[in-house]
Amino acid sequence: MKLDKNLKDLKILFDENTLQKRIKELAYEIEKEHNNKDEDLHVICVLKGSALFCCDLIKKLNLPIILHFIRISSYGNDFQSSGKINTIDLTLPDLKDKNILIVEDILDTGHTAKFVTDLLKLKYCPKSLKFAALLNKKCARQNDIEADFIGFEIDDKFVVGYGLDYKEYLRNIPYIGYFEV
Repeated sequence: MKLDKNLKDLKILFDENTLQKRIKELAYEIEKEHNNKDEDLHVICVLKGSALFCCDLIKKLNLPIILHFIRISSYGNDFQSSGKINTIDLTLPDLKDKNILIVEDILDTGHTAKFVTDLLKLKYCPKSLKFAALLNKKCARQNDIEADFIGFEIDDKFVVGYGLDYKEYLRNIPYIGYFEV
């Protein structure tokens, strides 16, 4: 593995138990908000970073779920968002008049969140559109957008693990850690 960061410098921000406890609470919040339990909830997982969070979240939802994936990137190999949205795969079925939950790993600048929510609103006119983010880095926000469901508020840290990466590495760590940059 060719990382230019030393793994011994990785500090734990949220351990595995803390993550799972909060995800269970988020699932409960989402269930309360989703008024009609007989209607499908279309969950859109924003790949790659959200994959682990999304999988754990939907396992805890007691709702009829239809899972979709889109792939968008704004980080590349840097420690901060480039501000440029790189759309890799936006393939989705017709979601007109559907209940949608976007699941994202981190809401920081808001560029990706705004792009995805605007796209879904304009293209599909959903019945409802909610946004869940495991991490909220409000101090980095450059767009007027907020998540409906937030796992944790974080300071200006570069975080890795539990799906979040550094140069495509470290996604498999079962906790969220950070490097001082």
